Amino acid sequence: QLVESGGGLVQPGGSLRLSCVASTSIFSIYSMGWYRQDPGKQRELVAQITGGGSANYADSVKGRFTISRDNAKRMVYLQMNSLKPEDTAVYYCHVETIGGLHYWGQGTQVTVSS
Repeated sequence: QLVESGGGLVQPGGSLRLSCVASTSIFSIYSMGWYRQDPGKQRELVAQITGGGSANYADSVKGRFTISRDNAKRMVYLQMNSLKPEDTAVYYCHVETIGGLHYWGQGTQVTVSS
């Protein structure tokens, strides 16, 4: 119900753009966002955005990552600039509905390495 794309391998200082589309089976979307998880670590919020455009970011990515959303296309994007090796993780798209349901994508690998 959530399909991500855009992960890959990039050198430190490079950029990547992640995309996620929500299927029409998900109703009344409230927020859309991105989480990431390294093996052996907890999944952490990277950024999320409401339908009205209010966004919040993890401190570690502020000023480098930008989240955006196209409500008509049911899509959320994460533009990642100035990538660092510590940004390496599996990135998961997340949606929360007005009714409090949570949906997760399958994850896309982002690797930052020279």
